[in-house]
Amino acid sequence: MNYRFAAASDAALLAGMNHQLIRDEGHRNTMTVAELEDRMRRWLEGEYRVVVFEENRRPAGYALFHNDAEFVYLRQFFVCREVRRQGIGRAAMQWLLANVWNGAARVRLDVLVGNAAGIAFWRALGFGIYALTMERESAPKC
Repeated sequence: MNYRFAAASDAALLAGMNHQLIRDEGHRNTMTVAELEDRMRRWLEGEYRVVVFEENRRPAGYALFHNDAEFVYLRQFFVCREVRRQGIGRAAMQWLLANVWNGAARVRLDVLVGNAAGIAFWRALGFGIYALTMERESAPKC
C-alpha cells in the first residue's frame, strides 16, 4: 500500500469518498458532493491534513486529522467499500501511528453510536470510550 499527503487538488476525490462515508455510517449530514468538496478544500488550506491510502495505484481510503495540543483528532477515516475487510484500515492506522502520529500522546475520534461496524473496528484497534455526547432535538411540549 502507498500513503501520501493530499493537496487541495485532491478535494474532489476526497469529497466523493466523504459522501460515501456519510451514507455508510448513517450520518445525518445532507451536504452535496459539491458542498463537501468546498469544505474539504477549506480544511486542506487550513488546520487539517489528509493522508490518502492507495492500493495498486488506486485510492483505497483516507484519514483527515489535525494536531491538537494534547492529542491528534481524527475527524474522518474512510476505506472504500470495494476494498473493505482486507486489512487496509488496520494497515493504514498502523502506518499513521508509526509515521505521522508517533509523538502523539493519544488519538481521539468520534464514532456514531449506530455505526456498529465502526465501533467494532475501533475497539479491535485498541480504542475505548472516553466520552459520550448526548443531544436532544427539541424540547417537549408540556
